[in-house]
Amino acid sequence: MRFPASALLLALGLSGAVLPAYAGNNALGLDQAVRIAIEQDPWLTGSRQRESALANEAVAAAQLPDPKVNLAARNLPTDTFDLDQEAMTQLSVGISQTLPRGDSRSLARRRKEQLAAQQPLLRADRRARVAASVSRLWLDAFRAQESIRLIESDRVLFEHLVDAAEAKYSAALVRTRQHDVIRAQLELTRLEDRLTALRQQKDVAQQRLSEWIGPVAGGDLDTTLPRIAPAAPDLLTDSRSPSRQTWYEHVRRHPALLAVDRRIDAVRTDVDLARQKYRPEWNITAQYGYRDDEPTGRDRADLFSVGVTFDLPIFTDKRQDRELAAARARAEEAMTDRSLLVRELVAQLDEARDRLVRLDQREAIFNRRLLPQMRQQAEASLTAYYNDDGDFAEAVRAHIDELNAKIEALTVTVERLKTIAQINYLLAQAPSDAQRVSELNRGIAP
Repeated sequence: MRFPASALLLALGLSGAVLPAYAGNNALGLDQAVRIAIEQDPWLTGSRQRESALANEAVAAAQLPDPKVNLAARNLPTDTFDLDQEAMTQLSVGISQTLPRGDSRSLARRRKEQLAAQQPLLRADRRARVAASVSRLWLDAFRAQESIRLIESDRVLFEHLVDAAEAKYSAALVRTRQHDVIRAQLELTRLEDRLTALRQQKDVAQQRLSEWIGPVAGGDLDTTLPRIAPAAPDLLTDSRSPSRQTWYEHVRRHPALLAVDRRIDAVRTDVDLARQKYRPEWNITAQYGYRDDEPTGRDRADLFSVGVTFDLPIFTDKRQDRELAAARARAEEAMTDRSLLVRELVAQLDEARDRLVRLDQREAIFNRRLLPQMRQQAEASLTAYYNDDGDFAEAVRAHIDELNAKIEALTVTVERLKTIAQINYLLAQAPSDAQRVSELNRGIAP
């Protein structure tokens, strides 16, 4: 007796697509998620406020301290307090102005401007970092969602398997045993468990995504596989691994690295400011004293005084020398941080590039050989079983292997896109206006 297999083969055909190509009208796409995350990122707003504050502080730092006015009644006789009794009695008004040490005002302004110039670079780095982070979270949710879709589409086939096994067992066919019925039901239960685990993974990924884009992360995701164009595709497809110098040429314009350069400029200005403390601070004073006429009516001359005071920084071993040494140490620390960041960016690029090459190879194996072979094996095993020429366990195992292969192929594709998103962050370039600021601050023509 032969059992018709057309309905089962139809179910198998419906479950063959690895990634469905349709999307809901309100589905959240990757590009939309990244755009929302960047638009709603409060850190970027705070950075703009910090830049504005530093720009205003730069103007204020270049100004002279406010002058001081002195009003006094001097040498009043304590017996009468008359202004005309004693020749020394006078009413005086004076003004004094402090002149800061050396070039400290212009250096203080330069330091604030250098710190302000760091903010556009930090914002560029933040936008690239947010894009990479949101892409990873969205792709994690996408992988779980599409895995659920694959399993749910294959569950139809297993439901047919259960019905067919029960029908053949009820018909008392020789090759159909009660074990076959139990096996089919067991596989359905396992699929339910996998679906529950995947739904949990999807919920976790969407909850983490909601930190960046809010409640919109809780809806359905676009089921179309997103496209992420890799930066520097020639380097990624070259069979030879790029040298460290090649990677450095690509990361030296990274906004995070240029932001460290601006910090280095600022701490070098701190060194120059520390040197100014070896110079004296000047104070200029002018004073006018009014004297009343003598009791006899004789006129008394008013008095005018002018003077200059300055300090003598001659005991420098415990203050100025130590402050200069501290400023130099901070400059060396900043240079070390830059070297570490370059090393980190290059190492991550090298590792990500090798990972992408392997993922490309695996994706090609899945798409060109493994998935077609798995599908042929599953179809052949299923056809043989329903023609009473194959084992039920083998048919189930072949189909489970095909389902696992499709989910693994999806995982490889998603990991490849996540790797490209990471590489794009590592190869991010500072905006052109920030580059011009960087070059001008270093005295290099743009």
